[in-house]
Amino acid sequence: MIQKPKGTYDVYGDYGKKILYLEDLLQVLMEKYNYEFVRTPIFEASELFHRGVGETSDIVTKETYDFIDRGERNMTLRPEGTAGVVRSFIENKMYGRAEQPVKTWYYGPMYRYERPQSGRFREFYQFGVEVFGTENPLMDAEVISIPVRFYQLLGLKNIKVNINSLGDSESRENYRKALVEYFKPYLNELCEDCKNRFYKNPLRILDCKVDAKNPIMENAPKMIDYLNDVSKKHFEDVQSYLKAMNIEFVVNPKIVRGLDYYTHTVFEVEASVEGFGSQNVLGAGGRYNNLVSSIGGPDTPGVGFALGLERLITALDFEKINIIEDNHIDVYVIPMSEQENNYCINLVDTIRMNGFSCDTDYLTRNLKSNFKQSERLGAKFIIIVGEVETNTNVLTVKDNSTKEEFKIDKGELVDFLDSRIEHE
Repeated sequence: MIQKPKGTYDVYGDYGKKILYLEDLLQVLMEKYNYEFVRTPIFEASELFHRGVGETSDIVTKETYDFIDRGERNMTLRPEGTAGVVRSFIENKMYGRAEQPVKTWYYGPMYRYERPQSGRFREFYQFGVEVFGTENPLMDAEVISIPVRFYQLLGLKNIKVNINSLGDSESRENYRKALVEYFKPYLNELCEDCKNRFYKNPLRILDCKVDAKNPIMENAPKMIDYLNDVSKKHFEDVQSYLKAMNIEFVVNPKIVRGLDYYTHTVFEVEASVEGFGSQNVLGAGGRYNNLVSSIGGPDTPGVGFALGLERLITALDFEKINIIEDNHIDVYVIPMSEQENNYCINLVDTIRMNGFSCDTDYLTRNLKSNFKQSERLGAKFIIIVGEVETNTNVLTVKDNSTKEEFKIDKGELVDFLDSRIEHE
């Protein structure tokens, strides 16, 4: 039997309903924030991710799905959403719009070849936002507020933001020099990845999972001590705006993020999820003022974040938060015999096209079995169609909650349903 690839999963049943609910909620939330939807290809030129995500990131060095297409081009399944959106921003000249800043959101599958575990897959769905065209720290705060408000809407508790600043180019260079001087005597005590990072990007050493508890890491210089005045002011303003929105946060110098393109604000949003383990981070992001220019676009500041839906659903399940809405159907139509099928399918189509959910019998069940099917579907009303109904156009409509029966002229059915069922 052919099975799904390792690290992937099928969506069906209640899980599918949860996915659709979250997708709908995200779309509504983005409309409130006035963000526009963008969608980029699932595969792009490998160079995009090497230049955008960074040559020293774990994603590029260990996790990308790379292939050569029939045109001998090096291609990569997208491992994250930001680089593709930046490429689209440049290629479609969004920087030339009169309406600035450009505020976008995306949603779709990403691919990373990593060890599958709870809430983490090789094919996973990511939601994110990317904003271009402003260095204002107010935008940093707005972007941080989106996952916070989203999680709160879902009912997750004790939402907390961990924030840090990586500063501007000058601050970052000063910090890089300090890290080199600090880590140089301890190189032999670090893991092999950290030894390589020391020469390529020493800041990435702080993001190491292997040596996270090593006292050497605990005593390393803190970025916040190397911020210049401009970077300090930006970080202080972000904190001020978060306070104005009553968003709880903690300044955490260990937050550096695993991607090379971040500048100034970086953050992680976590929720207190009982039984979820020590890693409660559900979304993360930051500012990237140099990314657009590094991919070949004009000098344009940006800021964004992303979250994975699989991990979020796992957290909701741990918290026993039910997000499946009442998906009972409005009407179930029962034909008494195959002779009424033409009449019934016309009736079903009319009901659906007037905004009600409706289903009918496709298995030639008897009346008793059809009643059981209507109960399984949670039908609010049952319409029984026999020879009399087809000849007179007077329908027998049963209210499943009150068990009342009504004789309704077919032409008045929609008004009858309108008066008793709330629908969009």
